[in-house]
Amino acid sequence: MLLILALAGTLWNFDLPAKILCSVLAGFLLMRCFVIYHDQQHYAILSKSKVAERLMQVFGILAITPSSVWRSSHNHHHKHNSKLRGSNIGSFPIMTKDEFVRSSRRRRFAYLFVRHPLTILFGYVFMFLFGMCLNPFMNYPRRHLDCLVAMIVHVAIGAALVVFVGWQALLLTLILPFFITYAAATYFFYAQHNFPGVSFIDQGGWSYEKAAMESSSYMRTGPLMRWFTANIGYHHVHHLNARIPFYRLPEGMREIPELRHPKETSLHPADIVRCLRLKVWDVAQQRMVGVRGL
Repeated sequence: MLLILALAGTLWNFDLPAKILCSVLAGFLLMRCFVIYHDQQHYAILSKSKVAERLMQVFGILAITPSSVWRSSHNHHHKHNSKLRGSNIGSFPIMTKDEFVRSSRRRRFAYLFVRHPLTILFGYVFMFLFGMCLNPFMNYPRRHLDCLVAMIVHVAIGAALVVFVGWQALLLTLILPFFITYAAATYFFYAQHNFPGVSFIDQGGWSYEKAAMESSSYMRTGPLMRWFTANIGYHHVHHLNARIPFYRLPEGMREIPELRHPKETSLHPADIVRCLRLKVWDVAQQRMVGVRGL
């Protein structure tokens, strides 16, 4: 309801600064709805409700995160988190230092492009429109027909806004809220698995519990951001058990002693820079490093 009211405020409001404020608020509210959708896709909430399942499928189409590709790729990510091999589906790719040095210039460019700060900032375009909709449909059209539906619906909504309201509505009602949501979502996802102190493991030494604790960060935020992100910052708890609903993740960290001292990062500019500089896994040093000097 709050999201609908905020979006309405971008249309039926005579004051431009108020419209912009409503647009920004809609972006943060869409982010909360997206994380709640993510929880339902894990069956952490409303797991037995067929109505909720249908509503979330509709939301996935409207939010350009179709259920068919989101559930399969994200479940793969949980099962292969922190593995050096096979973790690229549903996650950011990881190269070792030696792999990167031996790779062709074209492959290096593609690898660094995916992890570039501007690619993360424009997650709306690169990670969701292309990564979650266009690419899955092009590769597996029958399996991911809902990806085509999501793109058609998204373009149709944009066209309707332009025809019936104007270009300003397209920007404030559709583009800016989605840009805010998916820039934040892409960075959160990146930083919660690419941070100083993260561990990546080859197949032999991997375990689900170790991956949750060593390769998933706790994102420290204030109470308002925790609300807007539906506690997704408690990512180590979520990876330990994805069936814990978002509203009980803080309780899990508080009540289980082993979860109280996780590896951390934050939204402080210095921490953001530290995370974004990490590019490849140095096997010898057992840590992520940048590419300067390789």
